[in-house]
Amino acid sequence: MIKQILGRLPRKPGKAGDSRDAAAGNGNEPSNSYSVARSMEPGNKRAGNGDYQAPAGLSPNPVMNGAVVYHSNEPLPAFKDVAASEKQNLFVKKVNLCCAVYDFTDPTKNLKEKEVKRQTLMELVDYATSANGKFSEVVMLEITKMVSINLFRCSSPTLRENKAIEGVDLEEDEPLMDPAWSHLQIVYEVFLRFVASQETDAKLAKRYVDHSFILRLLDLFDSEDPRERDYLKTILHRIYGKFMVHRPFIRKAINNIFYKFIFETEKHNGIAELLEILGSIINGFALPLKEEHKLFLVRALIPLHKPKCVSMYHQQLSYCITQFVEKDCKLADTVIRGLLKYWPVTNSSKEVMFLGELEEVLEATQLAEFQRCMVPLFRQIARSMNSSHFQVAERALFLWNNDHIENLIKQNYKVLLPIIYPALERNARGHWNQAVRSLTLNVRKIFSDHDSAFFGECVKLFNDDELKEEESNSKREALWKRLEEMAASKSGENSPSGTPNGKSSQAAG
Repeated sequence: MIKQILGRLPRKPGKAGDSRDAAAGNGNEPSNSYSVARSMEPGNKRAGNGDYQAPAGLSPNPVMNGAVVYHSNEPLPAFKDVAASEKQNLFVKKVNLCCAVYDFTDPTKNLKEKEVKRQTLMELVDYATSANGKFSEVVMLEITKMVSINLFRCSSPTLRENKAIEGVDLEEDEPLMDPAWSHLQIVYEVFLRFVASQETDAKLAKRYVDHSFILRLLDLFDSEDPRERDYLKTILHRIYGKFMVHRPFIRKAINNIFYKFIFETEKHNGIAELLEILGSIINGFALPLKEEHKLFLVRALIPLHKPKCVSMYHQQLSYCITQFVEKDCKLADTVIRGLLKYWPVTNSSKEVMFLGELEEVLEATQLAEFQRCMVPLFRQIARSMNSSHFQVAERALFLWNNDHIENLIKQNYKVLLPIIYPALERNARGHWNQAVRSLTLNVRKIFSDHDSAFFGECVKLFNDDELKEEESNSKREALWKRLEEMAASKSGENSPSGTPNGKSSQAAG
């Protein structure tokens, strides 16, 4: 009874903080406030360099919709409206504002707040581009925190689940686009301008763009959104160029990603982008090559030919491999034997790619290295020439269109012609594809014109081998026939009344 009476009494007006809480809870945020939010959902940690602390002078609000919200007491002015000495402080405040994280799966939520954040991010891009004066350590700290909060997120399974429900093949070429990209793109742009800026002192910034930060940045390369991977590629390349102290760590971390991909998962969206970065890095390696780099070639790059999805990144991989051979021609033998180790047996499109890469490697190969591996190499080329898939056979025969490769072959024709002549003869006699037969005849003519006498010897040797094979087949057939006759006669002897099953004619009747 007392409770009912007390409940009817008018309540005292709440404090200013309470009224702000109520306004925020209703989605009517005061016009002179801004939000600094961080997702606090379980399993969705976003802090990059330690837990995020509330900026000085801001009062924390309760958790609403999975975000901690802070309000300023005054609206933020534009950069042009403050003195030069105050611009970095204002920059920090605007960076803090951009720590707000919103739900983009629902386009109708927080429209005003999202637009304020977008406009502020654009201002940060302009300031980072035209900054005049070294960035302070506080600026570096706040930028890396803001980037961590916005970018280091758990990938949302919602879109994948929806596609699975609808029966869409998840292996299709169409990528999943992040609905938050309108904000994420500008966050990436801010960070790119910050890293690329001459006002960013690498010696100071390395404390915040540290190993932990780089690892989480590398994790993002598995994003399904190609726009995000493209930004990450550019940013990581800039970080590698600016922070020399981090270079060995970055190479090792990329190695580990490759190892996991090759030997465990065979699933990763960013292998092509990582290889593109490495192509530029390998191009800058000093000579003679360090042992570390050669091990990387043998243990990571060459085994990358193994996964079934190699076509997704083969162009970038081939470039990296060729760069190594051009840097150190002695690696050609290692590379070619590595290709032969992972040579596809039943995948024709993959074999065409291997033959294309082989041509690029051979073009950078010198005579001494070629001679080390030419016998196993041309045994494989001969098999490819006889492939029933016309594109494989055609691609193998196209090797003779390369002047450097043709020259290497001519210098070693006495070893190579006996290996490949049988393949040439079989193609000329009975390959179903006219283009393959024509190319085969052209290759035969190259050898015949180069040394007709030796070519004649190879023809005679091939014919002799065919006769021997025919004799061997005849003997084998005769032997089988004798064995069959012996088995039949023995079976007849063992039968009491001459019937096949050994039963008497009486029983049979």
